[in-house]
Amino acid sequence: MRWVGRSLLAVVPVTIGVVLAVFFLLRIVPGDPAAMILGERATTASIEALRQQLGLDLPLGRQLGDWLVGVFTRGDIGTSLVTSQPVASLVASRAGLTALLVLLSVVFTVLIAVPLAMLAASHKDGPLDHLVRVVPTIGMAMPTFWVGLLLILVFGVNLHWLPVGGVGTGPGEPLRSLVLPALTVALGMSPPLVRALREQLVEVLDADFVVTLRAARLPSWRIQAHVLRNAAGPTVSLLGLNVAYLIGGTLVIEKVFAINGLGALLFSSISTRDFPVVQGIALVLALTVVLVSFLTDAVVALLDPRVRAA
Repeated sequence: MRWVGRSLLAVVPVTIGVVLAVFFLLRIVPGDPAAMILGERATTASIEALRQQLGLDLPLGRQLGDWLVGVFTRGDIGTSLVTSQPVASLVASRAGLTALLVLLSVVFTVLIAVPLAMLAASHKDGPLDHLVRVVPTIGMAMPTFWVGLLLILVFGVNLHWLPVGGVGTGPGEPLRSLVLPALTVALGMSPPLVRALREQLVEVLDADFVVTLRAARLPSWRIQAHVLRNAAGPTVSLLGLNVAYLIGGTLVIEKVFAINGLGALLFSSISTRDFPVVQGIALVLALTVVLVSFLTDAVVALLDPRVRAA
């Protein structure tokens, strides 16, 4: 419980730091939301009137204070300057799609990385080991958007197996629509995980307890389960870091596949200087990244009793 308490306390300074950075950086960037809302032909008087209506003429400290009071007292993360909709509803309408994309990407990453790492470790320094180490490295060197375009050409345009863009609304269509973008992300995330897990597996396979398990004539699948559990700690930590990076970096994938998730909403809000929406998304993403880090540490502690003892 002390460990859980310390981990949860880490949420507070991280979230405050992200919110403050986003709040001030957005206002340093040139561009007036009122002028963008009214258009190029707006008069100075109308722009100034809209600025007063939206509270953009207030000192930065006052704007920040009002926003923080709304967040911590009413759970109100603001109202969009462009659409006048609550930021919470805008984020909620897009968050499910992004969360499903991240979850599917993690599943594909694990399904790719674990078998390849185990195959390479069980054939140490053999042709299969070298092949597994070289091919993922080549994939990691390819830009993500280029891999996505290749998958669109192969599985969407040529084979007609999967949708090439957007998200369908029929039964099972949202999941089908996210297969290609999730696979694109997984192909970029899996190479470092394959290398890390392979190194850990090779080290564990030489441990004394593995020799004992083999001498006891345990089934191969049980021995592999013990080996994988002992080797999984560092790889799980690395996976958590990659997932945290993915949560904040879905913009490219969502743009390539025309997915209207949080990344697309963030991009459009930045281009229109919609401060409350960007702040709300930054707050949600910061909390999510901290939550993912917390869950990663918890999984590592469950896998490795030495971490719990420490």
